[in-house]
Amino acid sequence: MLSKTGFGFSTRSALLGALGALAMVAATSLPAAAEYPAKPVTLVVPYKAGGSTETMAQLFSKALGRELGQKVVVRTRPGAGGAVGSTYVSKAPADGYTIMFVALAGLTWDPLTKKGLEFDLNSFRYIAGVTEYQMAFITTPDKPYGNLAELIAYSGKGNSLNVADQGGISKAFINYIAKKEGIDWTAIPTRGGGEMVPFLLGGKVDFAYSGGVHGKYGDKMLVLASCLGGRLAASPEVPSIKELYGIAMPGNAVIVAPKGVSDEVAAKLEGAIQRAMNDPDFTKILGKLKFPKKFVDGNGMKTVFNEVVASLKKVVAATRN
Repeated sequence: MLSKTGFGFSTRSALLGALGALAMVAATSLPAAAEYPAKPVTLVVPYKAGGSTETMAQLFSKALGRELGQKVVVRTRPGAGGAVGSTYVSKAPADGYTIMFVALAGLTWDPLTKKGLEFDLNSFRYIAGVTEYQMAFITTPDKPYGNLAELIAYSGKGNSLNVADQGGISKAFINYIAKKEGIDWTAIPTRGGGEMVPFLLGGKVDFAYSGGVHGKYGDKMLVLASCLGGRLAASPEVPSIKELYGIAMPGNAVIVAPKGVSDEVAAKLEGAIQRAMNDPDFTKILGKLKFPKKFVDGNGMKTVFNEVVASLKKVVAATRN
């Protein structure tokens, strides 16, 4: 039979041991978000270095790193129009250490129109939007039309026009409008703004789709219509195709994380992103690109995403061969 003294000592020892074990478990079970970020964060850009997205990301990463208290390292993973980098991020651990600076268009249009992708519409959590690519239909000031409505009327009088598209989404939207208006344009494919600009300025095409490069050319180019849901920051007097046709291209530049990232980590990232947008260098590059500073929080991006997908599905259905 145990003595009272022995029993008390053994009980206290057991209790102390149990409490110590519980403390160890509690310490190792603290949510990762409490110390996030505990190491550098990788910011993937799924396009080649030197473009507007990578340029913005390089400057923004420094400001974001200061706000997070950890280095943010930009890594470009180009290929397949952004699909290579997007696939990589979609398969990364959902811990907040791999995020992506990307055009919303690639995360929405591609899953709706391309087969064989390894990511879909539900592969990412949208942390925040930071700006908008200034997508537009443009021409030169010497033309006999000054906006899209006048161009449509001019085309309807039997005038044959050439239009420079950049394939994919721009081609589909041009076809959608042409079909709605019952007119025909001759499409001239181009490999981006670098090829489109000399075609337009040289008179090879009558009007063109621009992803935003026209902002660098001042009064040498004229905006016919914004391709966004709203009017362009630099051309507020020009209507958008959303106003005219009820459709819009997804113009947001967004920061996303793999699906499954915790609410706590997402909130820390969102707050840091919002504060980082006040960085003078980031503000300066936006001004140089003629892009607006446009923060959209995570909840706001859910609304943007749903509206964009509905609009794109409308275009896909109407232009499907």
